[in-house]
Amino acid sequence: MRLLPVGDRALLVELDDGAEAAALHAELLRRRADGALPPVREIVPAARTVLIDGIGASDGAARVGGDARDRLAAELPRWTIAPLAPGSGAVVEIPVRYDGPDLAEVAAAWGVGVREVAGIHSGTEFHVAFCGFAPGFGYLTGLGDRFAVPRRTTPRTSVPAGSVALAGTYTGVYPRSSPGGWRIVGTTGLTLWDPEREPAALLSPGARVRFVPVSGGAAG
Repeated sequence: MRLLPVGDRALLVELDDGAEAAALHAELLRRRADGALPPVREIVPAARTVLIDGIGASDGAARVGGDARDRLAAELPRWTIAPLAPGSGAVVEIPVRYDGPDLAEVAAAWGVGVREVAGIHSGTEFHVAFCGFAPGFGYLTGLGDRFAVPRRTTPRTSVPAGSVALAGTYTGVYPRSSPGGWRIVGTTGLTLWDPEREPAALLSPGARVRFVPVSGGAAG
């Protein structure tokens, strides 16, 4: 664990891998819910980091010298942080038609038949490690190194909204049409991002996700 101060009230925590980042993120959320953290504005996970922003923002005593941030930085290395337990919390199910244009390339990279790609992908339980790239886009982990695939050499100029795609060991669903270089294996009709909905994002860090194969036009 490496702690880096950011500005006056933020702390960037670097971890060894995504699993440690996910566990720290969950621990921070748990402690905040229990009132065991100083006030913080945001807790933002990424691939191997967690940003804690606005530390002590409403703590009057902390306004002099950033004491709340310094106290938290001193305490964090002493925390006992348990790995995330599998199978806890609600599951977001995403219906998907495995009809993507890159299925054959993914099958070749995995060393399996095209039909087996859907079975492997839908048989995996994913977790949203972090969000980014576009509003509502979650980086889903679960496939592991064995199923890593490279990004396309030449990104597509327009990937349709609802495209279910792979890059490295991540799975993601494009919330809107945008350029992209991930390998598209399927399509869903679910709305990943709706500013009129509460919450606007269907997927949030820590959520469990399963893809449910469907046929024909039933993917949404």
